[in-house]
Parts: sequence; C-alpha cells; structure tokens
Amino acid sequence: MKKKTLFTFLTAILMISVVLAGCGSTKEASNPKKQEEFVYAMSGLFKPFNYKEDGKLSGFDVEIGEALAEKMGMKPKSITFPFETIIQGLRDKKFDAILGSMTVTDERLKAVDFTNPYYKSGSRIFVSEDNNSIKSKEDLKGKKIGVTPATVYEKMAKTLTDQDKVMAYSQGDMTALMDLGTGRVDAVIVDDIFGKVALTQGGLKIKAVDKLLQVDNQAIAVNKENKELTEKINKTLEEIIADGTYEKISKKWFGYNLMDTKE
Repeated sequence: MKKKTLFTFLTAILMISVVLAGCGSTKEASNPKKQEEFVYAMSGLFKPFNYKEDGKLSGFDVEIGEALAEKMGMKPKSITFPFETIIQGLRDKKFDAILGSMTVTDERLKAVDFTNPYYKSGSRIFVSEDNNSIKSKEDLKGKKIGVTPATVYEKMAKTLTDQDKVMAYSQGDMTALMDLGTGRVDAVIVDDIFGKVALTQGGLKIKAVDKLLQVDNQAIAVNKENKELTEKINKTLEEIIADGTYEKISKKWFGYNLMDTKE
C-alpha cells in the first residue's frame, strides 16, 4: 500500500510540474521581448526632407530613418524637436539621434558625434525672380537676409550683412522663401536642394544666385557616449545604399539619387 501511495504522490508531483512548465511557456510566448526603438528627431519644418502632413511626420529623412531601423532590427520612431535646442536634447538623451538634414560643422562636432554623410548639398542664396540687384554674396551687404535660426545659414548671413539685417524664421525655411515675394527680406540663404524643390514643386517665384556658398555634408548626429550606435548606423547606411533602398527613397522625393551630388 505504501508503494502505491508513493507512486501516486510522485505521479501527482510530475503532473503539477508539467502544468507549471506549460504555464510558464504560455506566459513567455504571450509576452515576447519588446523590440528596441530607434528614436530620431528632426524639426518637422523642412519639406520635403521632414515635415508634418495631417499630423504625421513624413519626408526623405523620416523614410531613411525607417529604412535604417528596419535593417538594424529596431522599431523606428520619428519625433519633432525645436531645431534651436535639438543638440541639447540629444545630449540630454531625449532621443537616440538627430536625423534631420543637419550640417556637420566643427562647432557641432565638439558637442556630438556624426555618422558618415547621408547626403551632400550646399548653402545657396535665393532671391525673388524679379530681383536683379543681388547677383553674388558681395551684393548682400546692408540687405535683409532670411534664415532659420541656429543653422549654418544664420551664421553665414551674419558675415555677409549687418547683424540687425539677419531675419530669423523659427517657422522654417519655406516661410522665409515665401517672404521674398512680400519684400520682407531681400534674400534667403538655405540648402540648395530645398530651395530648388521650393522653386520647382512649391511654385514660388524665386531664383538661385551665383554658385554654392559652400558644400555641406549632412549627417546623422549621435550622442558622444553612444559610439556603438554611430558605428551601427554607418554600417547600416552602407547596406541601404548598396542594396538600392537609399536610391529608391531619394528618387521618390527628389527624382534623383542625392548620393550623386557633386561637390
């Protein structure tokens, strides 16, 4: 009788163990490991690179971030952040990276790390199409120049005209370009690609002046403490360029591959 009781007891223990193991597996299966997010910030005021439409972020920068995240096995999350304080936001770890057409400068390199360039462009002067008095940067002295604050364009404008003639547009470059038609500003310094898109797709009556003021490398900014992410993005950027993903996104927004931009 004792042997039978012992056998029954051991059998019961075994059955309970199996049930508990099964419960553990079910619980684990219903709670899979959460996918790591890749949170990248931008102004949301730089169409077609990054802008809001019907409350949703869209544009070239947004889709490049999505492509990078997918290749890195991460979940993409694009957010907007004021451009004037976006570097400080990155340093405060409010997001993982700045993927918002940010120009690489020596000053910014002191605060953050940059990946390899994900496109090249340049600073360019734009004026209204009927303006024949401004033909080069030398003609900007004493003129009102519209720029987005905290950009390389603002810094450049301050060397080309009087300090009080530099008009900061926190609403973004498009607003500044639109004001060329109203006469509120005489010229606007902006990214060459952006200005040309505003001309061809935005229907603005503006024109580019002379040659590029300088060639700019646009790259993704990453916190200096996160060297691993910088290396990971660089590797993944090479992959999406090699497999044609980058070109597909670029042609969708601009009609050509931005990597083909010549200095």
